[in-house]
Amino acid sequence: MANSFFVPGTERAAKVRSLFDQIAPKYDLINDIQSFGLHRLWKRKVARLANAQRGDRVLDVCCGTGDLAARFARTAAHVVALDFSVQMLDHAVKRHASSRQIHFVRADALQLPFSDETFDVVTIGYGLRNLAEWEMGVEEMIRVLKPGGRVVVLEFGRPNSALWRSIYFAYLRLFVPVLGLVFCGNAAAYGYILESLKSYPGQQAVAKKMEQLGLNAGNSNILGGAMAITWGTKSGDQNLQKHAEIRQNS
Repeated sequence: MANSFFVPGTERAAKVRSLFDQIAPKYDLINDIQSFGLHRLWKRKVARLANAQRGDRVLDVCCGTGDLAARFARTAAHVVALDFSVQMLDHAVKRHASSRQIHFVRADALQLPFSDETFDVVTIGYGLRNLAEWEMGVEEMIRVLKPGGRVVVLEFGRPNSALWRSIYFAYLRLFVPVLGLVFCGNAAAYGYILESLKSYPGQQAVAKKMEQLGLNAGNSNILGGAMAITWGTKSGDQNLQKHAEIRQNS
């Protein structure tokens, strides 16, 4: 059965925004339940790999309720947390009202409202597969990244093992939608995860895209590839013209 929140093409952004506006009040609770609390450890690893230093400028794209942004704020980095869901941002602002290090911005990840080479670190947690064009999302993150900076992506993965992939997808198909039904009153809200993952090429493709755009990239698989952290470092002589030509031809 088709998922009501997964619509390919031009309508996808509006559907995804509607989805996250609906689940925002229970987002953190369900993340804890469906990952057995492990997502907190994975986000800690993202922060370690990003290696933001005091005074660095950090952009967290698709920030949700601000978990990653808060981690970077603790290192005294200057953090911009960006999302296009009004409800998600409202919850993020309330959760982190005491932090003066985080500046919240409502904007589209495919049209980041920042100049080239603005940030030392760019991260995105569980947002890349939700974009209407994930490749453009990667390109935009690299565009605003300074030479020598690092982009880090935390996302659901696609395990290489066919057996493990079938077990993992069964979990997403059978158990996770129950959480959406119980806590959000809508099973489709979390059934969407599997549908979005079916059209997402996975961590290997993300690393390859980063390499095509001139980054030194790598993957760290978690739980046999069910989750993955993909990172890329922008070389000091990164050629933005080459980036633009690749984007135009892709």
